[in-house]
Amino acid sequence: MSLEGKHAFVTGSSGGIGAATAIELARQGAVVAVHGFRNRDGAAATARAVADARRQSQAAPVVLGDLSKAAEARTVVQAAIAALGRIDVLVNAAGDLIQRRPLVEMTDELWGRVMDANLSSALFCSQAAAPGMVERRSGAIVNLSSLAAWNGGGPGALAYAAAKGALVSLSKAMAKELAPHGVRVNCVSPGLIDTPIRAAMPEAARKEMLAKAAAALLVKRVGEGEDIAMQILAFMANGFASGSIVYLDGGALAT
Repeated sequence: MSLEGKHAFVTGSSGGIGAATAIELARQGAVVAVHGFRNRDGAAATARAVADARRQSQAAPVVLGDLSKAAEARTVVQAAIAALGRIDVLVNAAGDLIQRRPLVEMTDELWGRVMDANLSSALFCSQAAAPGMVERRSGAIVNLSSLAAWNGGGPGALAYAAAKGALVSLSKAMAKELAPHGVRVNCVSPGLIDTPIRAAMPEAARKEMLAKAAAALLVKRVGEGEDIAMQILAFMANGFASGSIVYLDGGALAT
């Protein structure tokens, strides 16, 4: 497919799925802006990889900011629009489990942080990007949920699972609201993906955990960021996809 002439902003693209998506969008011809928050080095590395994918000498624009805060999120999106000229494709990939905490130990503060990082951030960014799409009667938004939305997540991840479940419902609601204006909204829910977060684990423990997880899947391997990026590209290519919720879990829900 070709995304020549399309301008895309990928939140949470300093690493993991967001970085893989930004690079793949660029490889298919899109002009891409990169977002990061704490991982500035990662955002810069993605920006260079995006430029390489487009065979450009100058790194892609990078916008930094905390998307869990409404005003800052909208400022970030406006900065991306200023850098790109417009946003045709918004990928809300930013999110964070933050901390595992069981039900009886969950605090108001942690609950709010998890909800803001994984749910509110997508709302805030979409609010800022959607008016331009509506005005042009063209655009696409993809939200990144999680398999946790369907199975409740692992131990201590109930807040994360709840936020990602709500993001599925938000995606459907946004799709209904924006469809009359030529804007499509879809959602992808990844299963276990080998991201840099897991690379921070001790190597032996990481390999053991991934091997056990892969053995339980139908495809007998854990996912890579590129697997999810290809589904996001599929949403771009298929104009019939709107309000779609796709889970890519290697067959986890089928076992």
